[in-house]
Amino acid sequence: MGAELLAELAAIVGHRQVVPGDRVGPTPWETHQPFHGVALVRPADTAEVSRVLATCSRAGQPVVPMGGLTNLVQGCATTAADLGLSLERLNRVEEVDPVAQTMTVQAGVTLRAAQLAADAEGLFFPVDIGARENCMLGGNVSTNAGGTKVIRYGMIRDSVLGLEAVLADGTVISSMNRFIKNNSGFDLKHLFIGTEGTLGVITRLVFRLSVKPRSHNVALLACRRFEDVVQLLGMARNLLGSSLCGFEVMWDSFYRRATQPLGPQRSPLQETHPLYAIVESMGNDAARDDAAFADALEEMIESGLVTDGVVAKSDRERDGIWAIRHEVEWIVSGAFNFDVSLRTADVGAYVADIEARISEDVPGAYVAAFGHLGDNNIHVSVLGNDVRTAHSEIVQKHVYEALLPYAGAISAEHGIGLEKRPWLPISRSAAEIELMRTLKSTLDPGNILNPGKVIDVAGD
Repeated sequence: MGAELLAELAAIVGHRQVVPGDRVGPTPWETHQPFHGVALVRPADTAEVSRVLATCSRAGQPVVPMGGLTNLVQGCATTAADLGLSLERLNRVEEVDPVAQTMTVQAGVTLRAAQLAADAEGLFFPVDIGARENCMLGGNVSTNAGGTKVIRYGMIRDSVLGLEAVLADGTVISSMNRFIKNNSGFDLKHLFIGTEGTLGVITRLVFRLSVKPRSHNVALLACRRFEDVVQLLGMARNLLGSSLCGFEVMWDSFYRRATQPLGPQRSPLQETHPLYAIVESMGNDAARDDAAFADALEEMIESGLVTDGVVAKSDRERDGIWAIRHEVEWIVSGAFNFDVSLRTADVGAYVADIEARISEDVPGAYVAAFGHLGDNNIHVSVLGNDVRTAHSEIVQKHVYEALLPYAGAISAEHGIGLEKRPWLPISRSAAEIELMRTLKSTLDPGNILNPGKVIDVAGD
């Protein structure tokens, strides 16, 4: 990139908002994607994003959009030829409409800020993930984030009513729909949800909010076998109905590393167990919901599926239980991390299979499994010396190829990025991948937006 182009960009955003690559600091999460680009540009609004992209398009300059950089699949990885485009200054909550129950925000608003803004108006932002303090909504939507409440509220796609995005040539596509029902032609927002900044840069969003729950019950239950956890999930669905909003599973391999003495969290259970489940319900009638949750747990315990358990009696205890499950940064920062989807009933056999494969071929490797069992999503973290370097190929091969008998998906919520791109044919047909290439070449003919991510394009 020449000095002339950098000067043009500085004229758009201001000289202080063009940061040389060697001055870009480390990310708050260790996600194995340090900044290698020539510079980081920080526009303040959609108009500046549009002018930056138009300028880069004319120059053929590759651009990597960046949010909170909590992505775990190298979705924001840069090369020395790239320009980073940070959305951090687009950080304004524009409106919370308590009547329509919508929120309009800029893409750089963090998930936590959105949650707090909704709460201040007596409403509820239904998406929650462990990186809430750092991740930004534009990045959440561009990767179609999931989290711990998908079983009730769906992926973040299900909360997006409208959005604004800028194409590679600077064209602004403003589909800021605010209505639940709007069938006026193509729903263009879906071109940008989950496509990881390869088709356009999201700059503004309209979210559908939910009624703020008045009850919140959480229990941590221990089980002997995976089959017992599956039966427990079925009971939770039947007994709690629509109030069930979370059902998480943690293998002892994860639980031991998250709790003392190995990890920072305190375990509320005295004994160790093979598996643990977190059951969470939310509702709008506290007295009735509390009683229903207690009755459901009593029936689960009487079934013989539960060997031990604890029910949160306060906000502090509830947060303490969830802190164990959310203690992912402690584990993922030094691990090779995967998120996959497959049928709930197949998850136990799949985890046992990859544990056996990896332990045989990678001595000293440690597999920690946990995840959103209620919505088919399991996370696998592989820890050990050289698992991301010397043993990278064999670890990925075992994790992904073990999905083939189950017709599983290589990504549940993290996206594809650069890291999973070679394995995409396991989950997508050749015709699907070719259609993705067609969309990419149509909307970004110069291949300047997040090049190399998700799909390979000739010459990238």
